[in-house]
Amino acid sequence: MTDDLQHGPLEDRHRELGASFAEFGGWLMPVSYAGTVSEHNATRNAVGLFDVSHLGKALIRGPGAAEFVNSTLTNDLSRIGPGKAQYTLCCTESGGVIDDLIAYYVDDDEIFLVPNAANTAAVVEALQGVVRPGLTITNEHRSYAVLAVQGPRSADVLDGLGLPTGMDYMGYADATYAGVPVRVCRTGYTGEHGYELLPPWDSAAVVFDALAGAVAAAGGEPAGLGARDTLRTEMGYPLHGHELALDISPLQARCGWAIGWKKDAFFGRDALLAEKVAGPRRLLRGLRMVGRGVLRPGLTVLAGETPVGVTTSGTFSPTLQVGIALALIDADAGIEDGQRVTVDIRGRAAECEVVRPPFVQAKTR
Repeated sequence: MTDDLQHGPLEDRHRELGASFAEFGGWLMPVSYAGTVSEHNATRNAVGLFDVSHLGKALIRGPGAAEFVNSTLTNDLSRIGPGKAQYTLCCTESGGVIDDLIAYYVDDDEIFLVPNAANTAAVVEALQGVVRPGLTITNEHRSYAVLAVQGPRSADVLDGLGLPTGMDYMGYADATYAGVPVRVCRTGYTGEHGYELLPPWDSAAVVFDALAGAVAAAGGEPAGLGARDTLRTEMGYPLHGHELALDISPLQARCGWAIGWKKDAFFGRDALLAEKVAGPRRLLRGLRMVGRGVLRPGLTVLAGETPVGVTTSGTFSPTLQVGIALALIDADAGIEDGQRVTVDIRGRAAECEVVRPPFVQAKTR
């Protein structure tokens, strides 16, 4: 590990909990505590606590901030209002994805964004390049921590601390805990009923300590980057740099639902409309192994002897007890759900069934 890795506000807490660490997105991140499978299962069956404070934060403020954001990011912000959040994308003019992110609608003059860690500066730069007079765009990366409480007992955990839980999916509420302000949103990256909490960076330990105690009492565990990845892969959720990238469009990643096609303007609109008409040249599919083995990113997918795609993410599913992967498959290969393909795992042909994600049923709502 290099000395220039960035560090979150709770690293000492993770070390006390026995976490192992690794680099991710330029940050030193807790990978696991009791083990990825244990943390994965705790989240599916009870509750998991994730520190994802590495995620970016940016604030757009000023007259018409919501209208401005709606003219740049893909999703239609006019579909929501104050107290709601929305999944959206920041694209290039050629239709590639700079980042996927969550937009919090505070009011017409204030939008709060949560992009991925490594892409925060690029998102801010793209917005600042077209910013209107009277608007300010600030990088708030170290202003707030992000703590995710995910699983069927997540509401019990927050209820026990007097934090709000009754919001609709993608709704949020501002509250306080022990004098610390915290924004609580009904969202997450696991497919389970869950919440993401944003306390101030410098006060995050107060909230984390309370959550950790409540999660343990509810039969849950702290969970690291390993479980976060297995959980999101089971759901087929895209990860930027894998299923979304500058050379992978939202349509190829099956994220066309996050595009406001009737809007007059957003980054990449013309290119994405053209791709929609023509049809994407490749499409994200799920692969479920027929036999034993573990799939990884970057493996060649074949129909017979013909290469037809490449895996973008792969893991062993703790829930299904089988290897699974996401893969970009050429549209002209004619591959259908239920069809068998093979994946080249270091010279071994691993048979897989093509499926449409998610691999397990979502419980977010």
